[in-house]
Amino acid sequence: MNPRHPCHLRLRNITIRNIGCRMKKYPEYIQKALASMNIEQLNPMQEAAIDAWSEGKDLVLLSPTGSGKTLAYLLPVLGRLQADVEGVQAVVLVPSRELALQTEQVFKSMNTPFKAVSCYGGRPAMEEHRTLKGVRPSVVIATPGRMNDHLGKGNIDASTVRTLVIDEFDKSLELGFHDEMESVISRLPALRRRFLLSATDADEIPQFAGVGQQSIRLDFLCDEEQIPSRIRLHVVHSPEKDKLEALGKLLCTLGEGSSLVFVNYREAVERVGKYLQSAGISCGMFHGGMEQPDRERALYRFCNGSCHVFVCTDLAARGLDIPHIDNVIHYHLPANEDGYIHRNGRTARWEAEGDAFLLIHAEERVPEYVKDTPEEYPLPQNPPKPKPARWATIYIGKGKKDKLSKGDIMGFLSKKGGLNRDDVGRIDVKDHYAFVAILRKKLSHTLSLVRGEKIKGMKTLFEEAR
Repeated sequence: MNPRHPCHLRLRNITIRNIGCRMKKYPEYIQKALASMNIEQLNPMQEAAIDAWSEGKDLVLLSPTGSGKTLAYLLPVLGRLQADVEGVQAVVLVPSRELALQTEQVFKSMNTPFKAVSCYGGRPAMEEHRTLKGVRPSVVIATPGRMNDHLGKGNIDASTVRTLVIDEFDKSLELGFHDEMESVISRLPALRRRFLLSATDADEIPQFAGVGQQSIRLDFLCDEEQIPSRIRLHVVHSPEKDKLEALGKLLCTLGEGSSLVFVNYREAVERVGKYLQSAGISCGMFHGGMEQPDRERALYRFCNGSCHVFVCTDLAARGLDIPHIDNVIHYHLPANEDGYIHRNGRTARWEAEGDAFLLIHAEERVPEYVKDTPEEYPLPQNPPKPKPARWATIYIGKGKKDKLSKGDIMGFLSKKGGLNRDDVGRIDVKDHYAFVAILRKKLSHTLSLVRGEKIKGMKTLFEEAR
C-alpha cells in the first residue's frame, strides 16, 4: 500500500456518540450551521479538513466524489467571515454553472447571517451585477470566466477578498481554464488563504495558484481502490459498431432504475437521446451547448423521477448533486482514468451500492486504466420496454422573485388542481419559475384544471416540462 494515501481513513459514517464530544471543540457557528442543515455528524474527511484549516495554512484536499467536500470547505470559509467587514470576503471558483448553483444552495441552507451569490455564464451579467449590488454578499461562487468579467468591470471589489476556494481544481486548472484562472487570481491582491479540492489529483498545481510548499495536503484517495467496492462493474458487448441497439436493450433490462448514459460529444448526446425517445424510452439530455434553462429543466426532470435515463457528457460527471443513481453506463469509453473515476462516482454515493457498465463493440477493448475485471453482462433478445416514469413535471412561470413559495404551490395544487399531498413529489422554486413533480396519471387532468387560474393573484403559465 502506498503510504502517501491514508486508506485507513477511508470515509465512513461514525456514530453520534463518537462525534458528540468532538463537536464541542468547534465554534458555535459550525454547530448552528449543522443544526440548520439537520446534520448530526461530520465524516472523518470533513473533520480532518476543519482541523487542518485551523492551522492557518493553505489546504489541498483530495477526496472521492460524493464524500461531502462542499461542506468540508464551506464550514472553514464560514469561520473566516467577519460581520463588520463590508464587501466580498471569499471567492469560490467552480468549473460549471450547476456546481455554482448547488454550492450557493448549500451555503444558504446553513442559515448564517452572511449572504452568498452565484455567478455564471448563460445569463445576463447585468442581472448579476444588480444582484451583487442589492444582496451585498460576503461569498461569491462563480465560474472563472464570469468572475473575470465582474472583476474587470469593477462589479466586485477585490480589496476585501481574503479567501479563495478552487473546487474541482484539477478541472479548473487544466488548459481550457488556465488563462482565466490565472487572470482571476492575479486580480485578488489581498488573498491570505487558499483551499483547493478535487476527487482526482492534478499532475501539478500551477505557480499562479499561490499554494506554497508550507501548505497542508489531505489525501483521502486510495490507489488500491480505484472505484468503491460498492460499485459492481460489468462489460456489455455490442455486436454492432453503432451501439444504439445494445444500449436500448440494456436500458430495457435495467427497467425503472435511474441511469446516467455518458458519451464523449455534445452531438452524441442529441443522437443517442433522440434514438432512445424514438424507441419509447423516456430520457433527458444534458451537455454544455444547451441553453441554461434547458439544462436546468432536464436536470430537474431527472432528479425528481420524471425520467429514468439521463444522456450526458462528462459535464454531469462532476459537482452535480443527483441523488440515488443506480447505474452509470459508459456508452463511449472515457478518455482517461480521471474521467472514468468521476463518472463512476455518480453512483454508490455514501454507503449506497450501484452498477457501472462498459458498453464496447468488437473493435474496442476494456481500457488499461480499468484495474478491476468487469463481469460479462449478457443482453436478452427482446427485453420489455421500461414503464413510463411514475412522475411528470409541471413548469410554473413564477418563482421566488414573485414571492412564490413551496407552500403556495402545494396549496394551489390542492385547491385548484384537486391534488393531495401524496400526489405531489419534489417542488423546486427558482427566482423566476418553479418545477413541481406530480403523479403522471394525474398530469392531464391537473393541467386542465389549473390552466387559466391565478396563483397568489398572478396569472402565469402552467405546462408540462419536457
